[in-house]
Amino acid sequence: MLSIQEFRKAQRAEGPANILAIGTATPPNCVLQTTYPDYYFRITKSEHKKDLKEKFTRMCEKSMIKKRYMYLTEEILNEKPNMCAYNAPSLDDRQDIVVVEVPKLGKEAATRAIKEWGQPKSKITHLVFCTTSGVDMPGADYQLTKLLGLRSSVKRFMMYQQGCFAGGTVLRMAKDLAENNKGARVLVVCSEITAVTFRGPDDSHLDSLVGQALFGDGAAAIIVGSDPLPDIEKPLFEIISAAQTILPDSRGAIDGHLREVGLTFHLLKDVPGLISKHIEESLVEAFQPLGIDDWNSLFWIAHPGGPAILDQVEEKLALTPDKLRATRHVLSEYGNMSSACVLFILNEMRHASATDGFSTTGEGLEWGVLFGFGPGLTVETVVLHSVPI
Repeated sequence: MLSIQEFRKAQRAEGPANILAIGTATPPNCVLQTTYPDYYFRITKSEHKKDLKEKFTRMCEKSMIKKRYMYLTEEILNEKPNMCAYNAPSLDDRQDIVVVEVPKLGKEAATRAIKEWGQPKSKITHLVFCTTSGVDMPGADYQLTKLLGLRSSVKRFMMYQQGCFAGGTVLRMAKDLAENNKGARVLVVCSEITAVTFRGPDDSHLDSLVGQALFGDGAAAIIVGSDPLPDIEKPLFEIISAAQTILPDSRGAIDGHLREVGLTFHLLKDVPGLISKHIEESLVEAFQPLGIDDWNSLFWIAHPGGPAILDQVEEKLALTPDKLRATRHVLSEYGNMSSACVLFILNEMRHASATDGFSTTGEGLEWGVLFGFGPGLTVETVVLHSVPI
């Protein structure tokens, strides 16, 4: 008969959690940032607000975004005019869209991740689903279980209303699940659709316009597990440690409120300044045990909250321009997709590393950091270890 200690040891994996596959998906509707101001002010019947349109155009020009993908089309918005107003009751219309479309977009990403993983989906033991849209019961985790045909006994966890930092949160959770449940294979899905936040411009709420200039739709999925099966599973990154902290003096910096008008976002403080001021503290805490204090020796996966955040982080830490290349590329090609962004960046980095002939998935470097920032102001710090290509 096993002792409790022996029983617990038998339940746990031997090695660290690994990211074993990554899949991404976007809606088919692509919008170009250069033409978006004209479209946005026309569809919201706001073309008479010329000064505001000029401000919004400048925001789009400075965003460093080339294009975004959005589920919402002109046809859909013409049928649901309340979604185009700034402050009209429209939650039912928004819910009708996202409750259905968030799991469907998540299925696309998950299907690609499972295909790359190469194992039967019946071997998925846990599901973590994250979205800022479409609160419902049963949730998007249940809907995705049905859409994918996962086992009815899959252990599910649903995360709603976390925001942009949650791409780090899901990795932290997946790490704990994989390492504490021997043989576990965790499907993680982040699916974000901006139909819950889209609204027309308002002269007194310029912070809302910032969101309209930055956010895009996308879903990303990863498979996480410890002790990869030799010659069957191909690890991409090891998840070494993960931490979460609330930045000091940041209360109210980013707020979101779900109301009859949908989900409203408010930026009330200098978010780039707060993040850049405190980012080194998180780095020191995460990497001191590894004896690392050269931030340019790391590969970087940073949530692209906006170009100002990236610029100030780069300056504060004296990072070389190549450090945030993958992050800036994803921002340019997709915009800010909230929780899904860092998983898109991981995907971009591993593909670029292979294409450019690097020896590891982390652009030839052994150690890396993943940063997520969001409401709170909450920061997730994940230490990653690169693996040979």
